[in-house]
Amino acid sequence: MADDMNARTSSVATNVATKRPSDGATSKKRKHNFTHALYTGEISYGFIQRRKIWYTITAAVIIISFIGLLIRGLNLGIEFKGGVQFRAPAHVATSTIDEVRKSVLSSGAPDMDATEVVSLGSDAVQVQTRALNSDETTKVQEAIAKATGTKTSSVAYSKVGSQWGEQITGKAIKALVVFLVLVMLQIWAYFRHWKMSIAALVALLHDLIVTIGIYALVGFTVSPSTVIGVLTILGYSLYDTVVVFDKVRENVQDIDKVRENVQDIDKRDYTFAEGANRAVNQVLVRSINTTIVGVLPVAALLFAGAFVLGSGPLEDLGLALFVGMIVGAYSSIFIATPVFTQLREHEPAMKEHTARVLRRRERAAQKAPQVTAETVAAEGPRDVTTITGGDRHQPRRFTRAERKK
Repeated sequence: MADDMNARTSSVATNVATKRPSDGATSKKRKHNFTHALYTGEISYGFIQRRKIWYTITAAVIIISFIGLLIRGLNLGIEFKGGVQFRAPAHVATSTIDEVRKSVLSSGAPDMDATEVVSLGSDAVQVQTRALNSDETTKVQEAIAKATGTKTSSVAYSKVGSQWGEQITGKAIKALVVFLVLVMLQIWAYFRHWKMSIAALVALLHDLIVTIGIYALVGFTVSPSTVIGVLTILGYSLYDTVVVFDKVRENVQDIDKVRENVQDIDKRDYTFAEGANRAVNQVLVRSINTTIVGVLPVAALLFAGAFVLGSGPLEDLGLALFVGMIVGAYSSIFIATPVFTQLREHEPAMKEHTARVLRRRERAAQKAPQVTAETVAAEGPRDVTTITGGDRHQPRRFTRAERKK
């Protein structure tokens, strides 16, 4: 009896275990349906068709960025404008930074409003000021020592000239120009189309302007770490754009054969904009997932630099990467591909192909039978025999008495 019960229990458990993967597979299939529908074109969002909306949003963001640069300007670090940097050991509490700042402002040295005070962990503070002479340096040093409760000799300082920052800026600009030129040549050589290079360049310039504009609006210090971060996000933005362009080329490669054989292109029933829009839909989920995975560790870096370790290189680098990666993902979808599509649609061959596709669709719509309520009322309901092509002949059924005979 016990063996029978165990056998039944084992049988039920086996059936349940057999059904659960099926339920999981169904759930997984349902979750996969949206991505699969985007890839196959069952679901399609008109990114290319709504490009005027994206252009308007982009123009508004760029204007705001320029306003921030003109009104507030960039908060250049001591490496770019020169000055004096002080470091003092201190037990950093919540009010330590404000106390040190007030002490420096009341030290007797003039024009100290731009002084920056940050914590270096929990056991030191850093103070950056404008260029000071010997008397002003001594006054500030004594004020910092008084605020932190340490000896004056424990407050170390170093003078930083602006020449180093000017050299870094010049080299960064040269590196940026060389990078953009090489990018245009590489994309032209890989995709065999110079208009893709123009579209990618427009997206890169957008990312650069918006990132710098956000730095001006937020007021974060521009340091060498910021320059490194900005150059890094250009590479990330370019990678995302190339991925989208590669899918666009795959979807419209048949249309591009118009240069070789016009007869082949006549058989295509979609326009260039529709092929490009399908490519954007196919890589949309991938682009979002890649951006989220990339932004999460950068957000942790930014949080650690801003709230754990205090303002410093991690904060500057984290903000540049955080903003740049999000802006780069946006530009690859909403700027680069629409701009490239618009450039291609102005080609005479593409205009002719689009007109041919639209005419073919119009003829097909005219040939299709149109059933209206008036037609149904006039003709009346159709007989089933008319639809099936004749009467349905089924074998005669015998009664029970007839079957007994």
